[in-house]
Amino acid sequence: MSTPWFGWFQIVRLGLIQACLGAVVVVTTSTLNRIMVVELALPALLPGFLVAWHYAVQMVRPRMGFGADKGRRCTPWMMGGMLVLGTGGVMAAAATVWMATQALYGALLAMLSFSLIGLGVSACGTSLLALMAKQVPDERRAPAATTVWLMMIMGFAITAGVVGKLIDPYSPQVLLQVSAGLSAITALITALCLWGLEKPVDAASMPVQSAASERQKKQNFKEALQEVWTDSAARTFTVFVFMSMLAYSAQDLILEPFAGAVHGFTPGQTTQLSGWHHMGVLIGMLAVAGAGSRWVAGRLGSVQAWMVGGCWVSALATVGLVSSALSEQWPLQANVVFLGVANGAFSIAAIATMMRLAGEGGPGREGTRMGLWGAAQAAAFGLGGLLGTAASDLAHALWGEQRTAYAAVFGMQALMFAVSAAVATRLRGGSVQRTSLRFETAVLLKGGSGS
Repeated sequence: MSTPWFGWFQIVRLGLIQACLGAVVVVTTSTLNRIMVVELALPALLPGFLVAWHYAVQMVRPRMGFGADKGRRCTPWMMGGMLVLGTGGVMAAAATVWMATQALYGALLAMLSFSLIGLGVSACGTSLLALMAKQVPDERRAPAATTVWLMMIMGFAITAGVVGKLIDPYSPQVLLQVSAGLSAITALITALCLWGLEKPVDAASMPVQSAASERQKKQNFKEALQEVWTDSAARTFTVFVFMSMLAYSAQDLILEPFAGAVHGFTPGQTTQLSGWHHMGVLIGMLAVAGAGSRWVAGRLGSVQAWMVGGCWVSALATVGLVSSALSEQWPLQANVVFLGVANGAFSIAAIATMMRLAGEGGPGREGTRMGLWGAAQAAAFGLGGLLGTAASDLAHALWGEQRTAYAAVFGMQALMFAVSAAVATRLRGGSVQRTSLRFETAVLLKGGSGS
């Protein structure tokens, strides 16, 4: 249940924690990736597998969320997750250095390191979203989601720039020092941001929910997950998260190669094209934040409307990429910006909807619900890059021609966005509340009958 005292100061503190999380992750997924491939001349498949593995480990997110629900506090899970993440980051840097002399042992240590990174992201990220779902008032959810995610992106950008300068010229000793320093700084910032952030819940203030709370205390993880999965809204939203994020992530690894192969862009131009896409995402996020603010008060459409509309417009923009594959005259840069705006709009609207559904599904299960949706997102991101590149290779093998192959892949992505929009239209704000009411009534009746 949201609390009025949880204002923008508290939201910014959560954003700083998310920025710290992103700072550690970006070094392991980009800087170490480059060192393995360029400085150490290792196969690009190795860092690709490690990144995919850290997504696979995040399938434990529901269990992490259940742990936060069981303890009724998210703070220990966020702090513990950040410490595990920082440890994994330092170990990953050490593993990369070790690969220079002992490639096999270094790779095994890297796999263990990326396991810790996945566990740390799961514990911290899931609990952070669960706390937002519990504490952020409804009218602040879309702006709060935008604030937290923008701060995470800032964490990516600032860390990448600073770390890039600190380790240039590259040496193993500098890499280890920078990695250890980054983990220590992020852990310290997280601890300061968490200080007094989460107030304990007063059980006496929720007498109507006491019977449900007692039942939840006795449940194990399997029972709690089954209970969440029986909610049709939770199931529908899980499918939406997986499909939309699969479509979103599938374009990441093929957009720049497409621009180079079909439109003749130079490496610098393709990088700029990616930057235009990110700028569009930022515009879309800010648009949803403005539409969800209390000053506008829904006059620009509900958050759900932005989520559904963002998916439909993403499908339309991806159809535009099909046209750009078939015609050199198509305005590719404008199309990519248009796609970014749609992507940013639906993603932030989806996070705000996620917070609403987690809170409306009944108290005491916010973390489990967030964990389920986080696992769906992790699975989609892990499969998305693989699916996009594999589909591209398959299309090239079947048609043996660049334009038709890329057009087929973008057409597949457009279809996935359209399916996501269709799934999102099935979500209705009142359905979750009715499900929660029926569940609480049933629990109270069972409690009264002595069962």
